[in-house]
Amino acid sequence: MSSAPLPFIDLKAQRRRLGPQIEAAIGRVLEHGAFIMGPEVRELEAQLAAYAGVKHCISCASGTDALMMVLMAKGIGPGDAVFCPSFTFAATAEVVALLGASPVFVDVREDDFNIDPQSLAAAIPVAEAAGLTPRAIIAVDLFGQPADYRALQPLADAHGLWILADAAQSFGASYDNRRVGALGDVATTSFFPAKPLGCYGDGGAIFTHDDDFRDVLHSIRVHGQGRDKYENVRLGITGRLDTMQAAVLLQKMTIFDDEIAARNAVADRYAAGLPKSIAAPAVLAGRTSVWAQYTVLLDNRDAVQQALQAEGIPTMIYYLRPLHTQPPYARFPQVPGGLPVTDRLAQRVLSLPMHPYLDVPTQERILEAVHRAVAA
Repeated sequence: MSSAPLPFIDLKAQRRRLGPQIEAAIGRVLEHGAFIMGPEVRELEAQLAAYAGVKHCISCASGTDALMMVLMAKGIGPGDAVFCPSFTFAATAEVVALLGASPVFVDVREDDFNIDPQSLAAAIPVAEAAGLTPRAIIAVDLFGQPADYRALQPLADAHGLWILADAAQSFGASYDNRRVGALGDVATTSFFPAKPLGCYGDGGAIFTHDDDFRDVLHSIRVHGQGRDKYENVRLGITGRLDTMQAAVLLQKMTIFDDEIAARNAVADRYAAGLPKSIAAPAVLAGRTSVWAQYTVLLDNRDAVQQALQAEGIPTMIYYLRPLHTQPPYARFPQVPGGLPVTDRLAQRVLSLPMHPYLDVPTQERILEAVHRAVAA
């Protein structure tokens, strides 16, 4: 059997499928020359809003900028508490701290890797005791599956909090028959190339039903612009999505649902073929997943990872070091009793190759290697 290294995410296979269409789309941008906020940006925003089932989509330069812009528009700043998981990528808490507010770290649930409503309930009085004003919840939809918004909403309502649905990994998924983008009070996503819907650089988007909020975000996206680019009515950033990235995304949108179906087929084959000693991820009732990552739990993680690497099977660990254990974030509050599930997951998670072009023979090679690694 071949031991040639496999790609963890095969963007080249997608490129072969869409190459002529993407090259033509980029050629049209080169021809009209509107490289910033060109017509493809407006077309993409309209398509994304319709896909998510919301009134407005505001594209921006990255998923991190999307989070930052929302917090800026909501007036988050010093003295405010924003509750978020520690088991996530740094951007979730980073934007809170950059604005002078305090991320308050909450534990996650082992069944879906997402923020634990019970842990959140325990964290709110901790923030208040620290003299902070609870303002918001950032619910990260980790690995492609939405968080439990049905359980989070009563807590938010009871404490006057609003929910930011961080859908950087879940765009295309749904919860109670509502697509990601329409969840929470406002939602954001990322178009980083490795995401289920990714561009050829950085990109992101914000989703809202609120006309006034849309207008504020438009202003923040361009240096706090007012009536024209030389009138500044608030602090802002350079948050625009490049037209070429919009052109790429428009082409990828044409096959997005097909790729989601393919991802789910790959996930089903993994679930059926993994050794019993490995805990496969589950999609909980009322939800779908886009499988941004296929993340399993196992006790001898490091030995298995090394054995797979020797057979050319790439794996990743998301996330080896939870945020609350890292120097920039260790000073911020966390739920009483620590984050035991987060700490345990960091020692056990392992992500296997996942993309829409993972064919049956290649996946069988991966599964056979996993069985050998576990047995060893």
